[in-house]
Formats: sequence, C-alpha cells, structure tokens
Amino acid sequence: MRIAIDAHSVGTRLGGNESYAVNLIEALAQIDDVNEYTLYVTTAEARDRFHQRWPNFKVHTTLPHTPLIRIPLTLSAELRKHPVDVLHVQFTAPPFCPCPAVVSIHDLSFEHLPQTFNRRSRTQLRLTVRHSARRAARILTLSEHTRRDIIETYKIEEQKVTAIPLAAPEHFGPVTYAKELQRVRHNYGIDGDYVLSVGSIQPRKNLVRLLQAYALLRSGRTSSKFPKLVLVGKRAWLYDETLRTLEETGCKDSVVLTGYVPEADLPALYSGALCFIYPSYFEGFGLPPLEAMKCGAPVIVGNATSLPEVVGDAGLKVDPFDVSAIAAAMDQLSKDSKLRQELSVKGLKRASMFDWRETARQTLNVYQQVARGSYRSAAS
Repeated sequence: MRIAIDAHSVGTRLGGNESYAVNLIEALAQIDDVNEYTLYVTTAEARDRFHQRWPNFKVHTTLPHTPLIRIPLTLSAELRKHPVDVLHVQFTAPPFCPCPAVVSIHDLSFEHLPQTFNRRSRTQLRLTVRHSARRAARILTLSEHTRRDIIETYKIEEQKVTAIPLAAPEHFGPVTYAKELQRVRHNYGIDGDYVLSVGSIQPRKNLVRLLQAYALLRSGRTSSKFPKLVLVGKRAWLYDETLRTLEETGCKDSVVLTGYVPEADLPALYSGALCFIYPSYFEGFGLPPLEAMKCGAPVIVGNATSLPEVVGDAGLKVDPFDVSAIAAAMDQLSKDSKLRQELSVKGLKRASMFDWRETARQTLNVYQQVARGSYRSAAS
C-alpha cells in the first residue's frame, strides 16, 4: 500500500497540528516497515528530520505556498505525478483529490466560536473543512466529543468518523535530574515555585480568565508566598486581549511569558511545576494536560468539551468561565501537598493508558480499510 501524508505543519511551530504529525509519523515508522510512505513537507527542518531515516519512507519537499495554492494545486499535482492509495491530511484535503483521502479534523472551534478566529482564518476553515469532511473517505478525530460534534454539525454518516486518541510523546516522563531542572529554569527566567500553563496564546485557551484568577489570588497573599505563573506558547492570533489583561492586572512582574519552547525542554518544565493548569473552554483533545500528567505534574483543566474525556479522575476540573473557580483550584493545589501527590500518581497512571503506537496501529487500520474501498463517501 502506498500512503501519502501531508506533513506541512512539521517545522512550522503550529502547536498541536505539528505535534500530531510528528508523533504519528514516528509511531507509524515503529510499527510498519511494509507499506510505502511519502511525506510531503514544506520546511528544511522537516526534511532534515525525516530524510533517509526509514527505508520505506520518502520525503518530498514542496513550496510553502499559502494553503489556498499548496493544497488544491501543488499537492494535487504531486499526487497525480506520484499516485498513492491513500492520502492523509489535517483539516483540508485537495478539492479534486486523485485518491481517497483520510482527513483528521481535530475540532470545530471555527464553526462554534468564530469570534475566536480572525476573519480570514475562519472563512477559509469554514469553506474548506466542511467540503473536505463531506468528500473524505474517512474522518479521524481525537476524541469522542469531537466525533459526535462532526457527525451532528456536518450531518456525516456515523460509520465514516472514527475517534483515535493521541498520547504524550514516548520520551516524556518525570525529570528528577537537578541540573536539567535548573538549566530549564535558568533559560526561561524562572525562579522559585511556579504554576505552569502550556498552549498558544489565542482566545479559547482562556488565558484572560487565568490571569484574572491569578491576580485574584495574589491580592489575597503576599507576593513572596505565591508561586509565579509561567505561560508557555507562541503568540498565535487575537492575543492582544491577553497581553492587555496582563498589564491591567498588575501581575506582569510575576508572570513569565516564555514564547515558543522546543519539545526537548517541556518535560523539565512540566516536572518542575507546582501544578499545571489548562483552563481552555474548547478542545478537540487537549494534549498539554496529558503531557503534564506523564511528567508527574498535578493538573487542573476546564470541564468543557473533550478535556474531561482525556483527564478522567486524574485532575481537578473547573468551570472555565468562572474566574473564582479557577482561582480556588490553583489555591487548593498550591497549599495541599498531599493532594498534589495524589493527583501526580493518578496522572501518571492515566497517561500510561495512551500510547502513540496504538494510535498509529488504529490509524493504519483506517488506511487499510480506505485502500480496500471501505466507507468511501458517496461523493468521492
């Protein structure tokens, strides 16, 4: 079987999309040395990462045009020139794809929360993802919540949509080596205890309410006794309100904005945190809490969409729209070392239930079904 994967997100620092592509490719290479893979990349970093690593994988670099050119024109032309049995993309497939397409749609936030996207992005996503979903041979989601959402929102046949969960990267785990913890703290200007949050700075990550909750806590304690807040992630879109809130709360001196952090530094950041908080109110999966749990950090998450499905009973769940509830959860974990230890143990156990190789096996099974013609869309 010949499989093509659109891996344009690799090397672009696109957060969850990049992490999904990288870890899926690495896991497929571990479990499958029979089928032939072509990886379509757009960055030198991606090319260098995958080039000649596995005998059944080829890397093809295409020009990093805008998606409106690269997907319908460049990628389609490549697939006609080098035919495959299955193409796997994230969100958007070529409109006239010359082969069956498996489309991973991580969430429909652009449909339900259009105000959290800039106009160009939400228009493009609404036009292309809906069309891709209806034309796809199969749709993959990361959670049962998103699976149901796609079926109901796009009126897709149930058997055409499959939920396959993610996992934290295999090499993630608790970091106990003091010099590594110290190195990472020094690199990002962190001193003392800290509460950690990881995710791009964009509206639905809910950092405005997190900052308001943090300010509420600091107003009730002396600054010397309350941990710092470390926000890891690049500025994505519509981040002005978050930065403005940081100024308005007067907490700027106690909040560390690291910007983008390479994956190699994340385990130490998670491991060194007093606790991890992810108050997002809309997620297709929510990988950072799982990464944090795998590194032994006690976690707090929003109780909306897919996050309860991922965390189970291994973390505290709060109403992401209730600033007081967010503050209370941080306050509780910062004071209660016994609860932190309990959640750390539960989190490690919960994270061990997710495995990228199992994700890859289930994904490969979908490729095989599609190549045999199973569950093809009537529109294909």
